[in-house]
Amino acid sequence: MASRPGVLTEWPWSPLGGFKYLLVAPLAMASMHSYVTAQEEEKDLASLLIVALMLWRIVHSQIWISVSRQKTAKGRKKIVDKPIEFDQVDRERSWDDQIIFNTLYMYLLNSKLPGCSRMPLWRLDGAILIALLHAGPVEFLYYWFHRALHHHFLYSRYHSHHHSSIVTEPITSVVHPFAEHIAYTLLFSIPLVTASLCGILSIGTVIAYFTYIDFMNNYGHCNFECLPKRLFHLFPPLKFLCYTPSFHSLHHTQFRTNYSLFMPIYDYIYGTTDKCSDSLYQNSLKREEESPDVIHLTHLTTLDSIYQMRLGFPSFSSRPLWSRSPWYLTYSMWPFTLLFSFALTFALSSCTFVFERNRLRNLTLHSHLLPKFSFHYKSQRHHESMNNIIEAAIIEADEKGVKVMSLGLMNTTEELNGYGELYVQKHPKLKIRLVDGTSMAAAVVVNSIPKGTTEVVFRGNLTKVASAVVFSLSEKSVKVVVLCEEEYTKLSESGADKNLVLSTSNNCCSSTVWLVGDGLRKEEQMKAKEGTLFIPFSQFPPDKLRKDCFYHSTPAMLVPKSAQNIDSCENWLGRRVMSAWRIGGIVHALEGWEEHDCGNTCNFFRLRAIWEAALRHDFQPLLLPPSHL
Repeated sequence: MASRPGVLTEWPWSPLGGFKYLLVAPLAMASMHSYVTAQEEEKDLASLLIVALMLWRIVHSQIWISVSRQKTAKGRKKIVDKPIEFDQVDRERSWDDQIIFNTLYMYLLNSKLPGCSRMPLWRLDGAILIALLHAGPVEFLYYWFHRALHHHFLYSRYHSHHHSSIVTEPITSVVHPFAEHIAYTLLFSIPLVTASLCGILSIGTVIAYFTYIDFMNNYGHCNFECLPKRLFHLFPPLKFLCYTPSFHSLHHTQFRTNYSLFMPIYDYIYGTTDKCSDSLYQNSLKREEESPDVIHLTHLTTLDSIYQMRLGFPSFSSRPLWSRSPWYLTYSMWPFTLLFSFALTFALSSCTFVFERNRLRNLTLHSHLLPKFSFHYKSQRHHESMNNIIEAAIIEADEKGVKVMSLGLMNTTEELNGYGELYVQKHPKLKIRLVDGTSMAAAVVVNSIPKGTTEVVFRGNLTKVASAVVFSLSEKSVKVVVLCEEEYTKLSESGADKNLVLSTSNNCCSSTVWLVGDGLRKEEQMKAKEGTLFIPFSQFPPDKLRKDCFYHSTPAMLVPKSAQNIDSCENWLGRRVMSAWRIGGIVHALEGWEEHDCGNTCNFFRLRAIWEAALRHDFQPLLLPPSHL
């Protein structure tokens, strides 16, 4: 929002939220009906393709979003090294409004303007005219309009909204108030309307012109340099005809220079070129890929989680992963879901890649993705290939001087790799320290139990975390009621038999604190008393079947306020919340611990030290419901 919002700041359809696309539906259906029912000579392919162009523009922009976020996470050729936070993501959530507006405007022109209906597929003379009109009137008028927007009257009411983003992403390019977009649309209409009135407009030139505008907009705001220096050496006038991301980045950091749209020629003519334009361009090209201090290795969960990860849709990744996918993803996006899932798990199946970069104090934190879904880990036939990928990622990180790697979600299970012990035994000379995160997770669970609790119910598949939690509680003289006889036997054999009780029909219902993990059944949840607090010790949250009970988060903590560049949610966790498995690796690096923290054995007596270390570095526990404080 601008600092002093002016008239026509808000988009008219803002109250519709995601249903704004329904505005296009009647026009798209009418054009399809007209095309099907019209005589052959009356069919209007241009009208039919308007909605297709809208979809292409959305896909095109999303490709830029994903590529830009992955490139800037790696750090190579990055321009501005400053954080992006949730407020910027929220502000830029409506980036597709201008595409809807342009689509509605195109339907209007198609029905009212001579030469806009029943256009040919291609006309070279029309393409040349549009190129000349863009390079001349459009670029010239935009330059002076842009300078006018930086006058304090218009800047405070409109353009300051766009400049709230110092660090740009591709979609920053189209985040403007509604009034500004009206002016931009009229400006970009000059070449199209002129060609239409001359009778030389074609479908191909319309698509090409919109694609050019979107490409240059996204390219100029992507925050990484990608135009090779040799192109300027081979064709020196190119510096006047095509800007670079670093050129426009200076406009967002300096505000009073580099006003041009896509062609810097007018900045050179009128003396508004920033003196640092060339040096920033060259320095950005020289910037090498960043070597992190800590890497957290995770994977995808459900098929729809590809949209929620940071390289997916920003509006989704900035919110917790849904327990049940939205209907429009389930029913309308399934072909794309399958296509993207196939591309990730097969085309990129042999390696991990970075998708997020954070800063905490003097540490650079990377999150890497192993492109597999949860169901892959449940199949034994995939275990060998996944272990090979994880092992290769560990060796590569070790060679780059990474201090710590933490294993997240199902990358650290007893069945897959013995909680990471497989890699330590295979490579005993590793300098990098492996952390399975279970010590931190167990410490979080133990300290999530309300003070004064004397009895808890335990139910869930027995894991290293579960054993550590039960052992810690037994040492604190907290009675642990176990619902499953098999789990009771295993816990007793592991040495955690003190204050351990096998469930009877009475004692399982008396406690209002339940420790739950994978394997919790519906009928077991229904046995809990009203107001029971379910505290998960597993990686994945339980199904929330009881509306009269409380469900705590999976083991996690709030990150310190000093943590930077956190603009997405980690799976189902809230904003600025990290899983305990991820925090375990960070704390390990902050403390400078030299040993590995992984394997089948767990130092139960170290949980307190790990918890105190996390608090000392300003990680904060998540709040419990008021009734259990």
